[in-house]
Amino acid sequence: MRIVLFGQAAFGKDVFERLRSAGEDIVGVSTPRPGNRPDPLFEAATQAGVPVVETPALRQDGPFEVYQSWKPELLVFAFVTDIVRKRVLDAATLGAIQYHPSLLPAHRGRTAMNWAIISGARHTGLTVFWVDEGIDTGPILLQRTIEISDDDSVGTLYFRRLYPLGVEALAEAVRLVREGTAPRVPQDESLATYEPPCGPEHGKVDWMQHGRVVSALIRGCDPQPGATASLRGETVRLFEARYRPGAPPEPPGTVLATTGNVVEIAAIGGTISVGRAQRDGEPKAAASEVLRPGDLLERLP
Repeated sequence: MRIVLFGQAAFGKDVFERLRSAGEDIVGVSTPRPGNRPDPLFEAATQAGVPVVETPALRQDGPFEVYQSWKPELLVFAFVTDIVRKRVLDAATLGAIQYHPSLLPAHRGRTAMNWAIISGARHTGLTVFWVDEGIDTGPILLQRTIEISDDDSVGTLYFRRLYPLGVEALAEAVRLVREGTAPRVPQDESLATYEPPCGPEHGKVDWMQHGRVVSALIRGCDPQPGATASLRGETVRLFEARYRPGAPPEPPGTVLATTGNVVEIAAIGGTISVGRAQRDGEPKAAASEVLRPGDLLERLP
């Protein structure tokens, strides 16, 4: 089975190497235009002697003809941010499969992990699905479920679990396609949710919400875009949050104490510990270097 892998970065590289170690036949790779640093997938493919074409270039006839000459049977989308045109999909006789870090049809869109945590969900997972012309709407091939713990951020959720699980899930999905046993389970549209890309406008902390909600927002914006609060008119971003029940007497948003690098902040229903913080224009630092007992954090306008 002739495979073309679309992807980028370390995840794309690891999927490339995992598929090759399983004996799969990767005949070509498509990556975004190179930035200031060489892309890990581009480098891995080049070193292995596998031809590479830039994904945006496939809109042009010349690069598209090169891609067609690879005679692709299956496209594997490992980490794709470019729009892939219909003619590219149609050229693969078996279609295309894609990794998505949520349990589709929940949390369609680019920042699925952010919104799963922000929503307060206790579980999420990954889906490998058959690509169609919609946004994360194609039939499901396989899924894996994981728990969201009380101190999970987007970073920990991805790198500790959804990243390694995703590499293995794509390898399993390719095997199922090759063996002719890959399912195509339609998504239940009545359960579908779609959220916009999680940006700074979504990360403003409202200290009048319950502490569990505030903690989920901070963790769901960690590491990007960073949940924000105002301290004496200055924007501060908060990271590495965990909620603890037990309402303090001080107003929500009040910095109560510091322990090592961590600060404790009053919230409705309990306290929120924050391990790191960041002033505008400065690098992230220990939260105790940015916030002091008695500081009052407020919502940004």
